[in-house]
Amino acid sequence: MATHHANPGEIVDLQTWAADLPKEHTKAIVKNDEMELIRIVLPAGKGIPNHNAPGPLTIQCVSGKVAITTMGTTQELNYNQLLHLMSAEPHSLKAIEDSVVLLTIIFNK
Repeated sequence: MATHHANPGEIVDLQTWAADLPKEHTKAIVKNDEMELIRIVLPAGKGIPNHNAPGPLTIQCVSGKVAITTMGTTQELNYNQLLHLMSAEPHSLKAIEDSVVLLTIIFNK
């Protein structure tokens, strides 16, 4: 079965978006030629190793708290906070608490 992506005009509840999966996991909300929105679930202590994205991005904390390492520093991103990075900027994430983040990548043309 194909992954459901949100349709234009469809309201998305970021707390429950992946409810159709057997366990709460990371899931793409929107993916097209211009952008990608991904809801990422990170249990406390888990993370995403250093990587970069093909375009500018934002990381928004929907719940919990994550540590983001980028640009030579580590910062805590809390509920209702976001961080913006430029294209190809290396970064890593580690959940301090059980967390949900919303990643938005804008694809350079």
